[in-house]
Amino acid sequence: MAITHPQGMRPQMPAAARMAATRSPVLSTRVLPALAVVGATYAVISYVRNELGREQSNFDKMFAQQNTPEVMAARKRHLLIEANGDPRNNLLNILGWTK
Repeated sequence: MAITHPQGMRPQMPAAARMAATRSPVLSTRVLPALAVVGATYAVISYVRNELGREQSNFDKMFAQQNTPEVMAARKRHLLIEANGDPRNNLLNILGWTK
């Protein structure tokens, strides 16, 4: 059995509930997808930055073990650094620009 109300006596929703009902579609259709994209982008960038930092520290440890004074002296003799200059300081050495 359905409850019927007289014409002007229909119960009204509170104002706060009406505003929440009108805001939620805007929130779910515009804001949430944008937040999902920003969150996913941040996660990917953080992961890549973390992996690059880890790899850099691994390479730094590896090269620190190999760059002993004996190895550097042999390198100077082999590459004729005193006559031709150090190839690590060459303008075309893009990888060495950060140091």
